[in-house]
Amino acid sequence: MCDILVIEDNPVNMELTVDLLESYGYKVTPAEDGFIALDKVKEKKFNLILLDIQLPKMDGLEVLSRLKEDEATKDIPVIALTAHSMRGDDERFIAAGCIDYISKPIDIHSFKEKIRYHLETSN
Repeated sequence: MCDILVIEDNPVNMELTVDLLESYGYKVTPAEDGFIALDKVKEKKFNLILLDIQLPKMDGLEVLSRLKEDEATKDIPVIALTAHSMRGDDERFIAAGCIDYISKPIDIHSFKEKIRYHLETSN
């Protein structure tokens, strides 16, 4: 079974994302901010991380940077999950180390396919 870490501070978005992923058969661990997420990746190996870019305390790009600098977590694929939908954001997140970008609100049809695709190609 694939383990996915979801880093999202908005409770409604977290619930929707977790419910969708669990309905697809994935095991999901939630983290409400970057500090919690960085603790979780020390405790467990994840197959994929969905990372909200706008987080309290530590923004998503800082979380991503810390994940990529750590030998234990640098190879975990990370997908940016964000309401930022300005032109060029996807390229910026990819350049920072994300493998893909999912904009909110989530399109549930393409979401399932993107998750499946990235889990299959990264494992």
